[in-house]
Amino acid sequence: MLANEQVIDGKGWRSGATIEKKEIEQWYIKITNYAEELLNGLDNLPHWPDRVKNMQRQWIGKSLGSFVSFDIQSSEKSTILSLDVFTTRPDTLMGVTYLSIAPEHESLKILLTHSPNQNECNHYIQEALSRDLADRSNQNQEKSGVNTGLFAIHPLTKERVPLFIADYVLTDVGTGAVMAVPAHDTRDHAFAKKYNLPIIQVIQSDEKTEDVFKSAFIENGTLMQSGEFNGLDNSDAKKKITEHLATLNKGGAVAQYKLRDWLISRQRYWGTPIPILYDEKQTPHPVDVSDLPIELPTDVRFDQQGNPIETSHSFKQITINNQSFTRETDTMDTFFDSSWYFFRYLDPNNSNEPFSPEKANQYVPVDYYIGGIEHACLHLLYARFFTKALRDLGLHAIDEPFKQLICQGMVLKDGAKMSKSLGNTVDPSEIIEKYGADTARVFILFGAPVEKDLEWSDEGIEGSFRFLKRFFNCTANHELFPIQNDQENAITKQLHKAIKKISIDIEQFQFNTAISQLMELINTISKTGTNKTIAKVMTKLIAPIAPFIADECWRILGESGSVHESEWPTFDEGLTIDDEVTIVVQVNGKVRDKLLTSRSILEDELKSLALEQDNIKKHLEQKEIIKTIVVKERLINFVVK
Repeated sequence: MLANEQVIDGKGWRSGATIEKKEIEQWYIKITNYAEELLNGLDNLPHWPDRVKNMQRQWIGKSLGSFVSFDIQSSEKSTILSLDVFTTRPDTLMGVTYLSIAPEHESLKILLTHSPNQNECNHYIQEALSRDLADRSNQNQEKSGVNTGLFAIHPLTKERVPLFIADYVLTDVGTGAVMAVPAHDTRDHAFAKKYNLPIIQVIQSDEKTEDVFKSAFIENGTLMQSGEFNGLDNSDAKKKITEHLATLNKGGAVAQYKLRDWLISRQRYWGTPIPILYDEKQTPHPVDVSDLPIELPTDVRFDQQGNPIETSHSFKQITINNQSFTRETDTMDTFFDSSWYFFRYLDPNNSNEPFSPEKANQYVPVDYYIGGIEHACLHLLYARFFTKALRDLGLHAIDEPFKQLICQGMVLKDGAKMSKSLGNTVDPSEIIEKYGADTARVFILFGAPVEKDLEWSDEGIEGSFRFLKRFFNCTANHELFPIQNDQENAITKQLHKAIKKISIDIEQFQFNTAISQLMELINTISKTGTNKTIAKVMTKLIAPIAPFIADECWRILGESGSVHESEWPTFDEGLTIDDEVTIVVQVNGKVRDKLLTSRSILEDELKSLALEQDNIKKHLEQKEIIKTIVVKERLINFVVK
């Protein structure tokens, strides 16, 4: 069994199996109580990727609209129950010509006992529920339905309109029931045409040219055929009609969410037992805290269909104070555990409580969280909910679990995501045996920025190995590259630039550009030479990227202990600034030349130097310089006419 968040395009998020809906009793966590806080909290996460925040906003799916209550009557005009619909278009209320309800709506259990078409409806429900949810919600898919023979009473006109069961209505959207306005909704229009239902126009444009029998008019306009609301702009009518419904106790303004409660029941052995007992009347009771934890039974069989725990007699039956109980045999979704593990890690040996509130308040929120974007509406949403729920239980005082979120890309092979299920994985032990673990690390970190996908490449592995061999030669064997006297200043300046750039890159998780800096440094050393001091600094710089070769170089360089326990190198800001800069020379904003000059050159000297260049002279012939613009250390622009 899966939660909504674990269904992608009608298939299981991990298995890819087609999802089928069945009605069974299961356990949920009421995450919907936190919908508004989860939504608003996204504004307080400036260091989360906008893409992830937008995905969560869309999943929570807040809609501002109105609810409208319709009494449902039998053909004998006796009221059975009241059915609420959610709509963002209360301005079209006077154009309702039928109501449609989802095939899985819980009210149908009662309604169909009064339906003259009960057998036909039940047959249709079974057929509709067997269809893929993605197909049912597809705007371009042909809609189908069945008339229940029951009627909905319009809350304002008191007219009776038919109640249909329709496949395009979903319980996951709104209330699972829709007030159908064919003249002003594309899906309702197609349904009405198919079943020959009335189409009543209640909004018109200023031009009054729309033909609602041909297609739905979905633009803004002025109300018509709407009684006392005629002549109102439809945006104003939304508020007026909603307020009128409230006075009649037939509706009102409401916020609706796409988010549904979190289904945690799983019919499998692998998982945490749900701590619930059922008495002889099947009334559920929570297990007493003193009886926790509940351990999975070992006398189970795995050679049968269904939940293996159901085969354990020792687990299912229990007697407490001479009263017999039956245990819940469902286990919890594993996301239930992974949604709060970062709290438990702080206090793993605590046997009296999940974790110490003092430790949680000290160390959470987590500074950096790195995870795949595929969990944007799974683990990340659940972890945010758990953090808020545990806070409200008094276990800590934290609102959000993770300060900064970094979504790493996937590893691809032959264009597809590397996955055990696809059989396209690479055994890391083979790479480690042949090249060493550092080679694999360098390849992955250099192959793409951390947030981008990485295409696996055997050639890339070879290239990373060659880089590490060159690095080893320039550090552990630095004596083979004696520094040239006239090059000491040049290599020192480049070293300090590298320290600055790599320090910034690592803090920003830009490992690929950090490795590029080391590659440039090695290229320079091969020309200028090096010494032991530079070799030790370079060893520190590569340590986070290639930890094993770094420790080996550190030992060869005569240092004790681990390089990872040494101080990170510092840089002299003055040595990171070049004495010379490249100045762009423009004429009327167009680049005509470039100059390599001293950083301290005066403006008058720069102007004179620029005017001496042949290409600049050519573009200034027979022209008058009316203005000279200088941007220090960047450009000079001659404005001419």
